[in-house]
Amino acid sequence: MSANRLTVASARGILTLTLNRPDKRNALDAAMIDALLRELEGAELDKEVRVVSLRGAGKDFCAGADLAELLASVDNTAAENAADAARLGSVFTAIRRLPKPVVAVVHGRALAGGCGLATACDIVAAHAGATFGYPEVQRGFVPAMVIAMLRRAVGEKVGLDLVLTGRLLSAEEAKAIGLVSRVVPSERFDSEVESLLEQLAASSPSALALIKRQFYEVEGRSFDDAVALGAKVNAVARGTPDFREAVSRFLRK
Repeated sequence: MSANRLTVASARGILTLTLNRPDKRNALDAAMIDALLRELEGAELDKEVRVVSLRGAGKDFCAGADLAELLASVDNTAAENAADAARLGSVFTAIRRLPKPVVAVVHGRALAGGCGLATACDIVAAHAGATFGYPEVQRGFVPAMVIAMLRRAVGEKVGLDLVLTGRLLSAEEAKAIGLVSRVVPSERFDSEVESLLEQLAASSPSALALIKRQFYEVEGRSFDDAVALGAKVNAVARGTPDFREAVSRFLRK
């Protein structure tokens, strides 16, 4: 597994992917990115996987891109660096296209590309002591690809403030602006996260897939077009075995 950059565990429909460079604060290097892509592609085809949990080993979730690897690339051609950057971008798009929920379980620091990785997930469950931010500007760099998620999550003014200043946010501050789905107190973190994952794993796979796809596809549509899309999804949902079985069970009560 690419020099153990990523540990993988699967149980009860939950696929747990753990970034595994704790000595480097789980910085994203090429090997880790390739491992993430392989596992996300595999999760789409694996019927046993109902939900994906993304975590970080050690004290932090992820500190962003591997700076030593970035520095080594400064003499590459623009085309080479664009292709390299696009590889991380492929992780973001793979998460969004996966027809299964992806939950970022964040503790410690989620910074730069690590914050972007969390934001790319469908749900972000944050430890009360977690920290979020995009400090790239303080290193003369640009949070280029992560802006695609950030602007959608928090809007123009707040998002631009974060990337222009590089200021860091507490978990509660991140939740208040829409960067985080929920903040969980430390004493209940493990149990509440596990409960969330089990709830998702027990839900209808077809319903989850349809909800996720429609939710992202309404972006940029007019109100009328979004409602029309909803009608089409509604019709598809009525024909799924999951819907028929669940409603039949309910009516038999």
